[in-house]
Amino acid sequence: MAGFTVDKMTPEPRDIEIAHEALPHIKAYLAKHHTQEVVRLVVEDDHSEALDVPRGAVELLARILTHMAAGEGVSIVPSHAELTTQQAATLLNVSRPFLIGLLEAGEIEYRNVGTHRRIKARSLEEYRRNDDRRRRDAANELSVLNQEMGLT
Repeated sequence: MAGFTVDKMTPEPRDIEIAHEALPHIKAYLAKHHTQEVVRLVVEDDHSEALDVPRGAVELLARILTHMAAGEGVSIVPSHAELTTQQAATLLNVSRPFLIGLLEAGEIEYRNVGTHRRIKARSLEEYRRNDDRRRRDAANELSVLNQEMGLT
């Protein structure tokens, strides 16, 4: 498999401002045209040109702009990409030793290439979804316990 690098785009102040201005328009368009599978974008320059773009790409753009408007960096990783342990740890925002512990505990699927571990981005995303679900469930359980004990 070809090499892959995780490039993070960190927005500058002007990028944040532009993303903040564009986001409501894109969200409103998507909400108003919720059954539309193709979105026609018009690029205005010397030769105004219309581009047909899959709705999923525009929805992804809205998610990217949401993060940019909040001043957060953004990375796009193809689901088939195989990541090094350092790249995977960076994407999860954990230390490399912590990630290796997750791998060895069977929490995240990986394979060995020689002596190196490779993690499919889709396996990392599956772990993240499951971890988020476990956290939500634990928070809900704590909330129920607080209510039962009359603490809230």
